Order: sequence, then C-alpha cells, then structure tokens
Amino acid sequence: MFTKTQDIERAFRHIRSFTFIVLICCALTTSISVYVAVDSAGNSAQRVYILASGKVLEAYASERKENIAVEARDHVATFHRLFFSLAPDDKVITANISRALYLADGSAKKQYEDLRESGYYTGVISGNISQELTVDSVKVDASAQPYFFECRAVQRIVRPTSIVSRSLVTQGYLRPVERSDNNPHGFLIERWATTENKDLQIQTR
Repeated sequence: MFTKTQDIERAFRHIRSFTFIVLICCALTTSISVYVAVDSAGNSAQRVYILASGKVLEAYASERKENIAVEARDHVATFHRLFFSLAPDDKVITANISRALYLADGSAKKQYEDLRESGYYTGVISGNISQELTVDSVKVDASAQPYFFECRAVQRIVRPTSIVSRSLVTQGYLRPVERSDNNPHGFLIERWATTENKDLQIQTR
C-alpha cells in the first residue's frame, strides 16, 4: 500500500513538472510572438507608400527635425523655379505664379503685383520671351525659427534676338506651417527680398 502511494506521488510530481514545463514553453512562445508582432507593427508604421506617376513607391517615415534642412532647401528652390520660370503664355504664367504664392507670404505677392503693374508679364507674352531658372545653391540656417535662407540662382532669358544670363540672389525666412496639397513641405517664405539681379552674359542669336 505504501509503495502504491509512493508511485502515485511520484507520478503526480512528474505530471506537475511536465505541466510546469509546458506552461513555461507556452509563456515563452507567447512572449516571443507578442514581441515579433509589436516589432513588425513598429516597422510597418515607419513605412509610407506614395503614388508617383501612377506607381506605388515605398518610403520611410522619419521625424521632421531630421529633414528640416533638406525640406527647407527644396521648398525654397521650388518656389523660385515656379516664380521665375515664365513662358509667353498667360495661362502658364498664371499657373506657375499661383502655385508659387502658396509657398510664400505677402512679400512675394507684392513683388508679383509690382511686376504685373509695370507690364513685365505683358512684355514676356508680347515679346515671345522664355525665362528659365537654375538654382545653384540654397543655404538654410536651421538653428532657430524662423529659418533664414539665401538662394543663389541663374536666370536664362531667351528673346527672339538674344539670350541673357542673369545672376539672382534672394534671401528671406522660413516659418513652419501645416502641410497641405498646395504646400507639401509645410513652410512659408517670409520677408522675401532680392539682393542681387544683374547680367552675367548676353549672347546674340
């Protein structure tokens, strides 16, 4: 009888040990599964899918502070290309200027209105003049808001009888604002001013 009792106790200990091991394995498996799921979710959250030219492209999200200088430079360059790239077509001029003015404050609008009132755009259309802008460099001081910038570029003005290259230097400040379809970088150019705009070369056609 005593032997049977010992056998039962021994069997019970084996069952208890086996059950304990199974529970530990289940706990480890569950913990690993949860960790993998959380890690995968975190990695997925860092992925951004964008649609470009009808194709889905994968990008990675990051904190804005990591890309302030890059985004600021592209914002400034985009504004200048839109504002100064002109064609002898009223619709093209209006479309480019309208897009540019979403990226800047009243200082840019004032320059546009001054040029319009002086007949500059009318002269571009009537004179069959094309104007292109190549941005050479954009320097941004991202140490404090609003961010100061200086843009250096070259204008290429094509007239029926000549091609003029002009240096263009502007400066201003960038204030962070909400992103939108019209302002994807989320900056607004303020106190924009031209500090240099002079002829570099004139070629006869």
